[in-house]
This record gives sequence, structure tokens and C-alpha cells, in this order.
Amino acid sequence: MNNIHIIPKFDLLSKYLYSASVYFINSLLFSMDRNLALEFIRVTEAAAIASSQWIGRGDKHAADGAAVKQMRNRFNQIEFKGKIVIGEGKKDKAPELFNGEIVGKGSGPEMDIAVDPLECTDSVAHGRYNALAIVVAGAAGSLLRAPDTYVQKIVVGKAASGVIDLDAPVADNIKKTANAIGKDIREITVMVLDRERHEKLIEQIRSVGARVRLITDGDVAGAIATCFPESGIDMLIGTGGSTEGVLAAVPVKTHRSQQNLLRRRFGARQRSYIHSDGRN
Repeated sequence: MNNIHIIPKFDLLSKYLYSASVYFINSLLFSMDRNLALEFIRVTEAAAIASSQWIGRGDKHAADGAAVKQMRNRFNQIEFKGKIVIGEGKKDKAPELFNGEIVGKGSGPEMDIAVDPLECTDSVAHGRYNALAIVVAGAAGSLLRAPDTYVQKIVVGKAASGVIDLDAPVADNIKKTANAIGKDIREITVMVLDRERHEKLIEQIRSVGARVRLITDGDVAGAIATCFPESGIDMLIGTGGSTEGVLAAVPVKTHRSQQNLLRRRFGARQRSYIHSDGRN
């Protein structure tokens, strides 16, 4: 089954965490039963519902812990053998489904699993938007084992896929995107994480005439938003977590959009472009 993407009852930019997303890369086992996809939906819904009990209560770790517990429990009720290749928690000192953990009952298809039981823990703790429980799955060996670090990112929707370049100036990428989607530059909206490190980037975006939409966190949802013209988000640019980059890469790929990542390690610029479907 190719390019399966299921987003039940989830509005990317205007709802709290009451639902979730599941994405499968197109190298997923072709014989996979649709029932397995539905089981994964239940995994994310369980994590989302558990986390939603902590909305606005100021305790992001409790919210994350509730999501992790439910996600692990639900995975372990499913007939498959999954290996967590990307989990969350180490960077944020939070509860996590750890890398290398085996989930499922141990029989059935063997799969790589990338998860974030609760993307945007702060959003849940403070009652803000963009929180997401997400599972990305593929055949064993298909997903990148991303180091837990930060990467440069640029994401655009389907219409601008193929025109962006991480090595190009910000102004050039914005102009090319505007031309590709048929908008005036002043109509382009770029989503950026509200971080001190992005001050220069924000100046560059605004100097060319584009709009900036700042978000406190949630660049997975921000990346996915570029795939939907109705979201009003044309690009996502900035530096963020590598694990979130892979989690975003698969949904971006299923919508035939483009995401480029450039990994930075130990302060040195090291090229490691990640294909837009999450493969290295």
C-alpha cells in the first residue's frame, strides 16, 4: 500500500491536541493490511487523548509521560514487530520511547517506527495550539537513524517542490517559491520558530517583502502546513531538531512537497542531506 496518510479530525493550525497523525513511507510493505494502519491510528489517538488531560496545567513532563505510556501500551497490543529508530526525550530530558526499543507482539511485519508521542509539550502545558501525536512507519531499515541534534530546515509545498536550495540565499528561495506558486512576494508567508537564533533570518525574510509567522514550537505541524495551500503557510525555514525533521519528512513526501535538511554536528558544517521521505 503506497503513500498512505491518515489525518483523522485534525486541523493543523487551529485545534488542540484531540487527534493525531500516522504516516507511512512508500517503501512500506506492499502487503500490509489496512487494519494495521487503523491500529496505528488508535495508537496516536490514545496518546493524544491522554495528553489532552494536561492541557493548560503547566506540567509538560506529565503530559508527555501520559502520551508515552499510552503509545507504548497500544503498540504492544498490535500483531507486528516494530523497532523505534527515532524517539523523543533525550534532548528535552523528558519521558520517551527510546531508540532501539522493540514494540508490538513480536509477530507479523517487521517495521521501523519513528514517533513523537507528544510534539509541542510546552503548547499542551500552556494551552496553546499545534500539539501533535505522530507515528511514522516504514519497512525495516527504511528510516534514517537521525542523531539527536539540530539541523537547518527549509520546507515548501508541492507547487514549489524542486526549486529551493539550502545553499541559496533566503531571498532567492523566497522569490523562487513565490514564482512557482504564482504569488507576489508580499503574499508569501514563512513560518519560523520564535527563537533568538532566528533574529537575522527573520530580518532577511522581511527585507525581501515576505511575511513572517512566528510559532513558539511545533515545526512538525508547521512543515506539514506547507503542504496545504488553505493553511496560508507557504514556507518553513529555520533551525530545529533533527528528529522532528525526519518526522516531518514523511508527511511532506506523501504530499509530494519538499523538505531539505542540513545537519550540523560539533559546530562544524557537515553535509548530510536527508531525502524528503525520511531516508538518508
